Amino acid sequence: MSVGWFRTAVLGSDPLDRLRIPDGTTVQEHDVVNDGDVLVGGQSTVELGVRGQNVVAGERARFGGDIEAEGDVRLDMWCDVEGNVLAGGDAYLGERVHVSGRLVVGGDLDIGDDVEIEEGFEANGWIVIRNPMPTVVFFMAYLAQLLRLGEEAEAQELIDELSAEAEADPITIPRGARVSDDAWRVSTPAEIGDDCRLHGNVRATDIDVGSDSNLFGSLRAQGDVVVGQGTKVHGDVTTRGGDVYIREDALVLGDVSGENVVIHPDADVDGGIRARGEMTLDRDPTRDPE
Repeated sequence: MSVGWFRTAVLGSDPLDRLRIPDGTTVQEHDVVNDGDVLVGGQSTVELGVRGQNVVAGERARFGGDIEAEGDVRLDMWCDVEGNVLAGGDAYLGERVHVSGRLVVGGDLDIGDDVEIEEGFEANGWIVIRNPMPTVVFFMAYLAQLLRLGEEAEAQELIDELSAEAEADPITIPRGARVSDDAWRVSTPAEIGDDCRLHGNVRATDIDVGSDSNLFGSLRAQGDVVVGQGTKVHGDVTTRGGDVYIREDALVLGDVSGENVVIHPDADVDGGIRARGEMTLDRDPTRDPE
């Protein structure tokens, strides 16, 4: 399994403290597609399929479509998948996971108690029926065992691997999120990268969209909203208590509303602009770091 997410979770900050959509992410025929990993927090609902390098989901996460991973799939207890699960590597399913379709695993299958796979499963490697050890616990136990045996070189090699940068940034969906064709709803900040193509309204505490993305929905936040250079928003851009920044060559097809609105002279807004404070034209519409 790719360990970039593990490096962030254990050796750095919490990877699920916000909705992160990396550069180049698209929604294709009701699937969220990314070259990197897909990390989904517990008790989240993703009413779409997901396709990525590795897919990891916390307890009671729900998916409304297929899960396809080139590498590994790890689903914590009580997860529910309304579709098939395809893993090119290994699969780890915690107790009481439900899969309405078929499970196909290219490597080993580690499966917990009371798992239900309605259309059966196949695995090319070993099949172990037990409650799989959580991934973080497994890595820490393995590291401790290496050190206990005096295998410092192997332990350092493992640490170096965990600390290495991932080839592609993961999609991270925070705990309790709801993702569908209609809306991406989170109670955290949201960061959307460059060259993304997404369907649905985005609802978050703060929203920052990169350049040249195409968003088929509106943006609504409690705090600041940033629309990147060349990005097109097919809807409104509104905030309850923050400011709105619209950069060069961006296009908003709906209304814009915020405490203060800062717009690049070469940006276009088809609807109305409402600012409770000031509306400013600025060639460098950048958020105040405060």
